[in-house]
Amino acid sequence: MKLWLLRHARVVLAPGLCYGASDVAADETLTTDGARAIAPLLPAGLPVRVSDLGRAQQMHQVLREHRPDLGEALTDPRIREMDFGSWELTAWDAVPRPAFDAWMADFAQHRFGGAENVDMLIGRVAGALEATRAQVGADGEALWITHAGVIRSAMFLQQHGRRGIASVSEWPKDAPETGGWTALTF
Repeated sequence: MKLWLLRHARVVLAPGLCYGASDVAADETLTTDGARAIAPLLPAGLPVRVSDLGRAQQMHQVLREHRPDLGEALTDPRIREMDFGSWELTAWDAVPRPAFDAWMADFAQHRFGGAENVDMLIGRVAGALEATRAQVGADGEALWITHAGVIRSAMFLQQHGRRGIASVSEWPKDAPETGGWTALTF
């Protein structure tokens, strides 16, 4: 299965804020730029899943203006960004170092901000991958409109399969920039 992964555009928040599960809007111009860049590359009639967060929904709406053949997307909350709990909308450099260090020391299981851990995120993404594969088949293609953490989770699953993440060193370092995309084969 080939999975296209499109990241929402840059959000309209001050730089350096943690905004995982917070439902914040994306920049309209950059959303249009991202949709225009990927639109000619996508196969006709591609099935689409989109995160339930507004910034991903925005990207889908604009992409449909350029590619109406893609149709309505299936909104899938499993491909929403990680929930950073009490650290949502906090400046990353204002997070106390011991809180960040505790997360890095137990990257898979520590609930940074008290809400969700990385292993839970990977599990959500694995479930969405299984559902997508069941929808399109082993040789099919699909598009997800989603977030950096979800894309990194998909990359981890592609590289390691469905097993727990041993440490932060296994976490993929690179995800597409906001408004960018990648494609993975499973």
